[in-house]
Amino acid sequence: MRNLIICILISTVSFAQKIKTGVDNYTVYLPLLKGKSVGIVTNQTGIMEDKTHLVDFLVQKNIKIKTIFAPEHGFRGTADAGEHVSDEIDAKTGLSITSLYGKNNKPTPEQLKDIDVMVFDLQDVGTRLYTYVSTMHRIMEACAENNVPLIVLDRPNPNIAIVDGPVLDIAFQSGIGMHPTPLLHGMTLGEEAKMINGQKWLKNGMQCKLTVVPCLNYDRNMSYSLPVRPSPNLPNDQSVNLYVSLCLFEGTNVSMGRGTEKQFQIYGSPYLPKSDFTFTPKPNFGDKDPLYNGVECNGEDLSSIPRISRLEIKWLIKAYQTTSDKSKFFDKRKFSIRAGNEKLQQQIEAGTSEEEIRKSWQEGLKDFKKMRAPYLIYH
Repeated sequence: MRNLIICILISTVSFAQKIKTGVDNYTVYLPLLKGKSVGIVTNQTGIMEDKTHLVDFLVQKNIKIKTIFAPEHGFRGTADAGEHVSDEIDAKTGLSITSLYGKNNKPTPEQLKDIDVMVFDLQDVGTRLYTYVSTMHRIMEACAENNVPLIVLDRPNPNIAIVDGPVLDIAFQSGIGMHPTPLLHGMTLGEEAKMINGQKWLKNGMQCKLTVVPCLNYDRNMSYSLPVRPSPNLPNDQSVNLYVSLCLFEGTNVSMGRGTEKQFQIYGSPYLPKSDFTFTPKPNFGDKDPLYNGVECNGEDLSSIPRISRLEIKWLIKAYQTTSDKSKFFDKRKFSIRAGNEKLQQQIEAGTSEEEIRKSWQEGLKDFKKMRAPYLIYH
């Protein structure tokens, strides 16, 4: 009997401490949507604890949804990285879907006409390279310009404990880096939304009417496993953890596993030395024409290594040092946009040690942490 009581207590504590995402914190946002015409920015990640999609939940609650706005990869999350996504009709609900990765990446005044409130619910992975924060920035800007309130349903950052890497030089601002943040910023999208507003990073210093619906039972020391792929080439927790470290290879002639079943968990190229690990990219879900399609690549399998707790550049340095032709390794424009500066490439080419490269980030990281402090929701 005593053991049974202990088991019940443990079960109760575990249930009480289970993380609830913003979408499950619906007592906060449902009253704000009643009787309103609603626009929703979401995709396949916009699901509740019981796997009900936000759109289906709101339809069940008789909330009037005017339009679904879809980011990169589309509403169902099946389009390749960078692939043009067209407007369409959702087969399940009959609602219109407006792509923000097609003809325009920001809602037009006409598209926002008759929308009383906008809801944003996307799962981020904690790096400035992921395009969902850029989508959120543009949504905030459109809402500010058209006087539409915005509700951000927050979700945990699976890499929230990591703040690392070079801070973006605004000269290299792009759709995969709009703000002066490090590659790993350790913030949720809700916290970033507050920072974008508070720092007046929107056009002309505008601010939108913002409500962030926070996660419950969540703090910065908690791990979080994503319930669905946030995008086609991030199939599991390991890929989410390694994503930003290997994403730097997209500015080089090295594959990071697109066209395999270990996307962002392996790297290699035909120009690296023969090794015990080889792979041959082929078209698959996530990449219809991967780099080195049908060509054997030499490299390294990272799919079983322990979770990393910083931005790792050792694989990048190793690949550069061992490639057969260093002059063809970097694509200067693509790499600088991803790194957020020209300096990292210059340091690697000059043979600067990893320790010295890391030291060069520290002042920027210190200033960033000070700037972000007022906007943090979780501690």
